[in-house]
Amino acid sequence: MDITMVLSYLGVVVFLTLMPGPDILFVMAQSISQNKKAGIATALGLCTGLIVHISAATLGISAIIYQSAIAFAIVKYAGAMYLLYLAIQSFREKDTDLTGTNDNKTVLNYKSLYRKGILMNILNPKVSLLFLALLPQFVDKSTGNATGQIFILGIITMVQALVIFVGISILSDRLRYFLSHNSFIAKRINMIKGSLLGVIGLQIALSEK
Repeated sequence: MDITMVLSYLGVVVFLTLMPGPDILFVMAQSISQNKKAGIATALGLCTGLIVHISAATLGISAIIYQSAIAFAIVKYAGAMYLLYLAIQSFREKDTDLTGTNDNKTVLNYKSLYRKGILMNILNPKVSLLFLALLPQFVDKSTGNATGQIFILGIITMVQALVIFVGISILSDRLRYFLSHNSFIAKRINMIKGSLLGVIGLQIALSEK
């Protein structure tokens, strides 16, 4: 695989990862409403979910799902419903104290956030379409072993996503500090998080191939 092509691919996926979407917004929301560790736990889950998409793209399963209207619809609506479920959960959560003075009995469940990240990414059909549409364009057919190249590009995607998401978690945690001085926003952060997740869920539900 040509190094120039790999660097070109890296540039494209970094740009796409930084674009506002369900993954990056979810990481930001968890870091702002809880702390950077919550954001990193979510990021690890999201990137673990990418392993499923990488495997599906490598084995050609993504193409089968895309070609099947029923299979695509199932994944799409399942992902949308899960995001709407997370949105409802956020609306039901009590007001968040961003100053860190919450009840000591409140324990952050990082394992739960990790699992949510995995499921959220697996049920995001846009990730499957990204792999299906983008990866083949950067495969050098002249060298053979297209499957191996797709796998390597997938791993590159996962690693760069993890680095970016961890960075976003750290920056969002610092933003959390500034927001803690705005009582209006601090007390409504879960409402804001729920609204974002709800909008993204509806966008996925209404999206076309």
